[in-house]
Amino acid sequence: MQARAGVLAQMAQIGPRVLRDHMPDQHREFFGVLPFVVVGSVDPLGQPWASVLAGAPGFMQSPDPTHLYIRARPLPHDPLNATLRDGAALGLLGIQPHTRRRNRMNGTAWLQDDGFTVEVGQSFGNCPKYIQAREPVWTPDAPAGRIAFEGPGLDEAARELIRAADTFFIASAHPQAAAGGEPSHGVDVSHRGGPPGFVKVAGEVLTVPDFMGNHFFNTLGNIAMHPAAGLLFVDFHRGDLLYLAVQAEVVWGGAELASFDGALRLLRMRVTHVRRVQGALPLRWGPAERSPQLDQLGRWPAPAGPQ
Repeated sequence: MQARAGVLAQMAQIGPRVLRDHMPDQHREFFGVLPFVVVGSVDPLGQPWASVLAGAPGFMQSPDPTHLYIRARPLPHDPLNATLRDGAALGLLGIQPHTRRRNRMNGTAWLQDDGFTVEVGQSFGNCPKYIQAREPVWTPDAPAGRIAFEGPGLDEAARELIRAADTFFIASAHPQAAAGGEPSHGVDVSHRGGPPGFVKVAGEVLTVPDFMGNHFFNTLGNIAMHPAAGLLFVDFHRGDLLYLAVQAEVVWGGAELASFDGALRLLRMRVTHVRRVQGALPLRWGPAERSPQLDQLGRWPAPAGPQ
């Protein structure tokens, strides 16, 4: 992916300086103040899933630079309930939307009585691009969620949530992630942001523009080798969560790409499984402030064809 984008030589110099086998102190402190963390995992069939864990700030603590202790259990009906085990490969995204800070880490999970510890494989920071600023607040008395819909394709409520979304999270994995091993063969989870409507829905196919980023290509590189991915959409008003399993491909050219101002590539994803959970996330969110980078992206086409 880096070679095709013309950044391979540049990233060969940058990568070793940015990717670490430990968390710097600022990352360790950062995870400790967050009320939620996004988690990527992979099931025994190699399907990645994007999940979220929430708790009062302090529910994550780093006792040393190579470990992060998470004192939380998966939310009801979250796919992480089936994938979290000793030795599981996980990807973590710590994100503070209202300050647009985010840090990523992947590693190996080890279960404990009231949560689990992640042993760091790789740790690195990310830029603030395309993050819509909204502040989350932990709400411990929020009701437990319930499955409102599950099936192989999108229901109309899921389509509406996706069309309105300005944010989603995507988990991807190396083909050997389920077997464990090298840190670079693990699971990744990352953030995608854009103006509402930036995820186009046509039948069971989602199309997302890929903007200028940090050139690591963690997500797209995984998809090039292993096209399965997991998506998580959050309804920030109601606390609903939409979990999707998809088969993904990267589109490098063509008329559709040319119609999206600012897009360098497209990510096209066919939905293979849907789980929509109502009222699952025990967080309440402040109003959103649009990312300033989005003002540079111009106008986009209206959706075409069956929606």
